[in-house]
Amino acid sequence: MLTFGRESSIFKASGLRFYFFSREEERPHVLQGPRGEAKFWLEPEIALAQDYGLGRRYVTTALRLIREHENEIRAAWKKHFRR
Repeated sequence: MLTFGRESSIFKASGLRFYFFSREEERPHVLQGPRGEAKFWLEPEIALAQDYGLGRRYVTTALRLIREHENEIRAAWKKHFRR
């Protein structure tokens, strides 16, 4: 996956790191790894956008964690873009 811009880490949990790239996409999203990456949309609803080798088990865990930390993720996004 090609990305450009500054990376902003949000949190780590269950061996996964949640972050976004500031210039990759205007629509709020989060990516995470380490055994691969996956991109998740936050709008219009939380959903998997693309799995880059992360795998079903980690995607399921990531979706759960994104839902649990949704407010924290959105606050980090707004703070980063000063919106």
